[in-house]
Amino acid sequence: MAYGLNAVTIRTNNTEEGMKKIDEIWQDVISGKLPILYDSNHSFRQGVSPVSRYDHYDNDENGDYDFSILGVTSDFFQEMEKAVSSGTYKKYEESDDNLGLSAKKAWEKVWNEHKTGVIKRAFSKDYESTVPAAYTKDGKAHCYLYIAIG
Repeated sequence: MAYGLNAVTIRTNNTEEGMKKIDEIWQDVISGKLPILYDSNHSFRQGVSPVSRYDHYDNDENGDYDFSILGVTSDFFQEMEKAVSSGTYKKYEESDDNLGLSAKKAWEKVWNEHKTGVIKRAFSKDYESTVPAAYTKDGKAHCYLYIAIG
């Protein structure tokens, strides 16, 4: 019997070692070792997209937090857009030729806006969806961040 996971979670932080842990768990998901995008028989799970969730912050982006990779459906993105419209989340979108750079640009924008007081982060649950260039219409990698504000 094949099975799939809805989420996998690790405790980490934004140190170099913490970023390495995040990279490793992503590799396990992409390879199918952790059955989120593929089931345990290595069959692709149609309609499932990977999304990162950041929550259970010790305090802010400088402390420990839980990092999860979720397998979500299109309903997730519809709910996040409603949360943006209601003002509980702010959406950031960045694109670049490189997936890592698009994510870095988006997070730098969040950190700068928080530091300068443009936004007040809630540090409750934040979400990140990165889309490789191969899956986009414009041929660029995209990063979408949904940051909880309060």
